[in-house]
Amino acid sequence: MQTSPDRHEYPAHWEADVVLRDGGTARIRPITVDDAERLVSFYEQVSDESKYYRFFAPYPRLSAKDVHRFTHHDFVDRVGLAATVGGEFIATVRYDRIGAHGTPAPAPADEAEVAFLVQDAHQGRGVASALLEHIGAVARERGIRRFAAEVLPANTKMIKVFTDAGYTQKRSFEDGVVRLEFDLEPTDRSMAVQHAREQRAEARSVHRLLAPGSVAVVGVGRSPGGVGRSILDNLRNAGFTGRLYAVNKAFGQDGTDLDGVPAFRSVRAVDGPVDLAVVAVPAEHVPDVVTECGEHGVQGLVVVSAGYAESGPDGRERQRALVRHARAYGMRIIGPNAFGVINTSPDVRLNASLAPEMPRPGRIGLFAQSGAIGVALLSRLHRRGGGVTGVTGVSTFVSSGNRADVSGNDVLQYWYEDPGTDVALMYLESIGNPRKFTRLARRTAAVKPLVVVQGARHGAGPRGHAVRATRLPHATVSALLRQAGVIRVDTITDLVDAGLLLARQPLPAGPRVAILGNSESLGLLTYDACLAEGLRPHPPLDLTTAASAADFHAALSRALADDTCDAVVVTAIPAVGEASVGDAALARALRSAAAATPSKPVLVVHVELGGLAAALSAAASTAPQPPAAGAVEPAPSADSGSPAPAPVTPAPDGGPSAPAAPPEGAHLIPAYPAAERAVRALAQAVAYAQWRRDAADPGKVPEYDDIDVRAAATLIDGLLSRGLGLTLGGEETCDLLGTYGIPVHRALPAPDPDAAAEAARTLGYPVALKATAPHLRHRADLGGVRLDIADEEQLRRAYTELTELFGAPQELRPVVQRMAPRGVDTVVRAVIDPAAGAVLSFGLAGAASQLLGDMAHRLIPVTDRDATSLVRSIRTAPLLFGWRGSAPVDTPALEELLLRVSRLVDDHPEVVAVTLEPVVVAPHGVSVLGASVRLAPPPARDDLGPRTLPAY
Repeated sequence: MQTSPDRHEYPAHWEADVVLRDGGTARIRPITVDDAERLVSFYEQVSDESKYYRFFAPYPRLSAKDVHRFTHHDFVDRVGLAATVGGEFIATVRYDRIGAHGTPAPAPADEAEVAFLVQDAHQGRGVASALLEHIGAVARERGIRRFAAEVLPANTKMIKVFTDAGYTQKRSFEDGVVRLEFDLEPTDRSMAVQHAREQRAEARSVHRLLAPGSVAVVGVGRSPGGVGRSILDNLRNAGFTGRLYAVNKAFGQDGTDLDGVPAFRSVRAVDGPVDLAVVAVPAEHVPDVVTECGEHGVQGLVVVSAGYAESGPDGRERQRALVRHARAYGMRIIGPNAFGVINTSPDVRLNASLAPEMPRPGRIGLFAQSGAIGVALLSRLHRRGGGVTGVTGVSTFVSSGNRADVSGNDVLQYWYEDPGTDVALMYLESIGNPRKFTRLARRTAAVKPLVVVQGARHGAGPRGHAVRATRLPHATVSALLRQAGVIRVDTITDLVDAGLLLARQPLPAGPRVAILGNSESLGLLTYDACLAEGLRPHPPLDLTTAASAADFHAALSRALADDTCDAVVVTAIPAVGEASVGDAALARALRSAAAATPSKPVLVVHVELGGLAAALSAAASTAPQPPAAGAVEPAPSADSGSPAPAPVTPAPDGGPSAPAAPPEGAHLIPAYPAAERAVRALAQAVAYAQWRRDAADPGKVPEYDDIDVRAAATLIDGLLSRGLGLTLGGEETCDLLGTYGIPVHRALPAPDPDAAAEAARTLGYPVALKATAPHLRHRADLGGVRLDIADEEQLRRAYTELTELFGAPQELRPVVQRMAPRGVDTVVRAVIDPAAGAVLSFGLAGAASQLLGDMAHRLIPVTDRDATSLVRSIRTAPLLFGWRGSAPVDTPALEELLLRVSRLVDDHPEVVAVTLEPVVVAPHGVSVLGASVRLAPPPARDDLGPRTLPAY
């Protein structure tokens, strides 16, 4: 007998919003007894052909028995899910658990039959693929490991849904029906398919917001001024290439003209499709606008209205309701409280923002959670771009406001495949899903630089961003981002400095830097800055203040031709008298030399030479030739046939100005007003280039013959049967770690001297006597540890001294442990963070990690290359490699231990925390002297689960 429906509560955690292939959204939820009318209405809208494919026979309508069967589920053996838009079904999927011979089966059976039905109007949107991911996750949660589906051969679309999913499967043909059977355990291929679908869908959803064919601004006043009218004017002034509409319920008549823009009283009244609506009405009127937009088929919203989560608890609830409301109609939201979006593509020219000026087109993508910071970044890029379209302009700009729906993750998905974006710059005040962000960042950084500055790093985060909590320190999250290839900077000045270099110059092949210029002092400052940033500078070449443009050209050409040089920093100060070199002449000389060797980056550090910065980016129709020695550069005239450099006003922040980007193929050189800023940007580019090279060969997760995954799983299941979560005892910890080839030195309790002596006889001398009370644990400096005890007499004497110094045995909790070979004490930790995922950490035990925070971190699963770099990433790593004549320790054995811990946590999500401390790394081998493990039931959904938008 199957389980009665009322015995199982409604599984609310199965509800999810998903992005479909075309960028629209749908809601997936369990089907309940209240859905009878929706199911009947849905079935009536399905074509006869689709009904035939579902039931293998003409089936014009559902009987009352069918409706009952398809809406009454026990959520264990029978489960039905529906995809909905606007509250109405657009597709359904269900599974029925079966026995070995196809008969209904009780709960222990691990196979089920699955079947889909998709409304014809929504076929081709990827609805069935999304439903398969979700019903598969539900089935795994309910103990089902295998699906079977019977499909008519002519139903090629549904066959493709199953075969493209990436699961391990087999196919058979019998009685005119194709039978597909596939395991539900995620595979590398199924995860790759899932992530690829996620990328395409989320990228498409952002594309619909950034490249609409029509825009309606809701909340436009008749008089100039006001938010809505300003956005309408900005759209019009930018030359938006699509259809533009003004909407305000106060307008007297639909279709009237507002400064050349058709005006309507509601979105419903617009006589044509609306792809994007910019909502600029008070928060209390937004729900009505969302309803109008949803019913009219609007694809997305930019909500600039305030009064949401940034205003307190009531506003946060309004924000949740806003997202629910919009997603119910398949719309995505930027905002609320957003500054707006910009797309400079000549095919779009969208300025749906409060920025009064359209940025110059370029190849830098910009994302900012803060409108104010977004304005500042746009302004700086505008000033440093200098007035002519080029690579240092903006491709797209998104200010997400409260980031209730569309986030930086979504925009990363778009930039990854956007051919118009070469460099991505992001200002983030929170990372709602670090686990996903690092995954997307790694993929994006493999093809284009991603530079991130994070505000609110010390906990004072913005109230408007509802994010998943993380227990990891900011420094740890930053380390994980760097592991993913993110170029982490500390200020928005650094953000732009690095972005300009990466947009204009090739990546350096290494850290070797040549320095040349006409100022010995500025060269020395640059040299010192290189050393401070970990670069390898050559001694500066002083050309003296008498250097001509030709001298600069010759010196730069020689430096770039030098095989021991990976990058060149040119320093320049104003010269006086007859030796003075014109800015334009010097710029042409530097650009000419750099263009001859385009594979190496060139940077300029200038002092009070704003004209040089301008000229370095000035447009040039041909590659200039260096002037002859001693030649005087004539001033450009209006009829000389050579355009003068655009005038530049020095940036208030002292930032490098780089006006007049040249045409495609010309060599652009970024200029900086301080050596430290130029070198810091170069060091970031060097580190990123090295990451790119390493990413091409990330290493592998090794297999070990002595790992017993099944035994570990059995042990974990038995331990968790005691309760929801627990910290294991000593013997249990040793048993579990032993299944993964991690031996732990046994520590036997010593509640009295006789017990201590018996423990020592059991373990064998020499031994250590340790107090394990929390205030003394791992504190050899306090005298709570006695080492190298050779016999029973020494042991009893040490026991007496310990109790006389620190108190009774019941307070000290002493243990006896066999001595390990001497070496370097280290600590290994692994933790499952709710936001970042599984993280492996390593450092030296004691003050290095506890006081100085000298720990390195990697995301799990860790590869062999990750383990090698993890050991070498801490500042105290020299102590492992023979510092000051000490014996090097066995780092290969240490790396193997790290890999085994990583495998344990990766294979068993129930293992939520592991601490090995101390781990003594000797010249030969490692010894784990202390260990603790915490278990907890795994989450119902994890990274292997189906695609879903963040919950609101």
